Amino acid sequence: MIAMNETQHATDRACALQRGVSLVELMISLVIGLLILAAMVALFVNTSGGNRQMAQANNVIENGRLAIELLEGDIVHAGYWGGYMPTFDDQTAAGAPTDAPMAVPQPCLAYATPWTAADRVNLVNIPLQVYDSDAFCNTVVTNKLAGTDVLVVRHAELCVAGSGGNCEADVAGKLYFQVSRCLTDLNAYVLDTSAGSTFPLFQRNCTTLAGKRKFISSIYYVRDYAATVGDGIPTLVRSQFDLGAGGVLAHQAPVALVEGIQGFRIELGIDDRSEAYAGQPTGTPVDYTVAVNWLDPLTRRTPTNRGDGAPDGAFVSCTTAAPCTVGQLSNVTAVKMHVLVRSRDATRGYTDSKTYTLGSTVLGPFNDAFKRHVYVSTIRLPNIAGRRQTP
Repeated sequence: MIAMNETQHATDRACALQRGVSLVELMISLVIGLLILAAMVALFVNTSGGNRQMAQANNVIENGRLAIELLEGDIVHAGYWGGYMPTFDDQTAAGAPTDAPMAVPQPCLAYATPWTAADRVNLVNIPLQVYDSDAFCNTVVTNKLAGTDVLVVRHAELCVAGSGGNCEADVAGKLYFQVSRCLTDLNAYVLDTSAGSTFPLFQRNCTTLAGKRKFISSIYYVRDYAATVGDGIPTLVRSQFDLGAGGVLAHQAPVALVEGIQGFRIELGIDDRSEAYAGQPTGTPVDYTVAVNWLDPLTRRTPTNRGDGAPDGAFVSCTTAAPCTVGQLSNVTAVKMHVLVRSRDATRGYTDSKTYTLGSTVLGPFNDAFKRHVYVSTIRLPNIAGRRQTP
């Protein structure tokens, strides 16, 4: 009898150990699990959203900096011609200069018919131009974003053609600039496409031929698409002067540089007055029709009819209603650049209600979900401003 009781107790204990959870316990466990899962999902969503916003902010910063660096790197070389200095900007020249620009050049002028002497003077001596329209060059500047500027920059290549390294080889048919350093040469420079005898200028020893540098002309503007017409991504593009199909030297089809550039405004610093001196606290206007007039001919410290390298007055915008004149463009010594950068993708739950000031232009509010930032940079043109400074 005792043995049977012990067997029953053992069976009861085994059944108790095998008993599952109750319905209440199961429901409580499920609720706790769901709460933990919901918290993890919320954390994942918040983290992913934060990462997306951070990536978009970084994209805006990187694109803005890249656009500024690309433009600055070209603008700062405007007017560099391998040592050539026009006499209208040469304060050591005797007599009235004969090479002051007479007209605003056509920046998209192809070389199919060689440029005239006047074309060359105007193109070389006005190395930077700005427009707010594509009407002047609508065969090259296509799909321009409304309300943005077009910038033209010209200079010689920084290295001699065929010198090795990253410098392009001397290619037949391309346009090159050769500068004389020999006192007996008849010309100050040659701008031509042919090789051999058409580049007859010498170095300082008058026996070694001077090097040739490729002629650089770049047109920058904002296109209303990136890769496909209608994709809605405003993009900074560049058209460069080069040898194209059929052997024609002209500005080529634009190439995309930086996406997300939605605003682009350029203002010019004009140095059209001399340095201030006694009796003339604001200086006097430049006058290239006569020789340099020195306040003191013995010291030659202050020219009274030439610029001093510093912009005078407020920076100027070149508009269709008031285009920049030949006098203004031939005296540009600084550039102020305004760039508005937009994120490539929209940010969910964000509305851009801000306004953005780009010089005299105010953009926005856009009231969309794209994030934006304005970059401003002022660039001095050392190849022009430096010629006008006196010690």
